[in-house]
Parts: sequence; C-alpha cells; structure tokens
Amino acid sequence: MQRSISREELARLPIRRYEGEVRLVESAERLAHEAEAIRRESVLGFDTETRPAFRKGESYPPALVQLAGEAVVWIFPLQRFDCSSVLQEVFQSEKPKAGIGVADDLRQMKKVFAFEEANVVDVGALARRQGVEQTGLRNLAGLVLGYRIPKGSRTSNWGAARLTRQQIAYAAMDAWAARALYLRLAA
Repeated sequence: MQRSISREELARLPIRRYEGEVRLVESAERLAHEAEAIRRESVLGFDTETRPAFRKGESYPPALVQLAGEAVVWIFPLQRFDCSSVLQEVFQSEKPKAGIGVADDLRQMKKVFAFEEANVVDVGALARRQGVEQTGLRNLAGLVLGYRIPKGSRTSNWGAARLTRQQIAYAAMDAWAARALYLRLAA
C-alpha cells in the first residue's frame, strides 16, 4: 500500500459520492423504527458534524451524529430530538464503530449524552499501523479506496432546522467512507 498521496495524484482520482439511502431520524417513531435496523448492522461507520465557531473561545456541541451501515446512512440531529438512548446503545455495544479522529468526536458527543464507548476504531490509527503516513479521510480514501471525496459543505450550519441536500450528502459520505476504509484496512 502506498504511504502517501500528492495533491496532484489525489486530483486525478475519480470523485465518489455516497449514493445510497439516507434516513434522517427526527422523531421518536422514526427512532424506534430505525433502531432495529441499526442493531442488525455488523459494522458501523460514524462521524459527527458541529456548527463551526469563528470567534476565539466560541464552541458548539455536535449538531449531528451519522451512522453508516451496509446500505443506509442514518443522520441524527442531536439538538432537535433526544436520540441518546439508541446512540448510547450503539456506542456501548461490542460491534465495531469506525471513524476518523474519533477521540474528539467521542469527547464532544459525551457533552450531549453520557456513554462508555466500546470497540470504537480510529481508522487513521489503523492506517498508521500499516505504514500509511497521511491519515485524514480524504487522503485515505484516495490511497486505500482509489477515489476522491469532494469537500463540499464543511463549514455550514449543521444545527439548521432544515438541512440542505448538499449537507445531507456530505454528512452521509464521511460516515460511509469511514466504514468502507475500516472494512478494507481491517481485512
């Protein structure tokens, strides 16, 4: 496996977007319905999105948690609806949960709901152990999966009452790519 990738090499790769199903979990009824599907997944990719802060000392709690399964990405808007019971169950279960830079995501999520994580895998650390030098999501996608992930809506308002199609696509892609990277690197 290649250890690093240049900007030029990355730019030559085909762009890949998540094109599967995305389910916004915004009600107790939807949460109850989706919890069973999430429980059936053997591996979950995950990520969070947080409203950006532009002033010194300003920070916000995570606005979204995204979970990626084999064929679906679930998006949980944390500030609009209490979905902590299902998320606690997910993060405390022994099923692998894979993300990039997970320490900060876990620390921030614990400000919103309490849990003791189990079997959370940092895909960047997994790649480093295999000799990869560049361990950010976009570089890893290029090196390991052979495609480029568009940057898109990183600094948008993730706490908005209505998420745009672009925000949903961006959020889903990061969790889905983390799962795909884990499956490739852990094999």
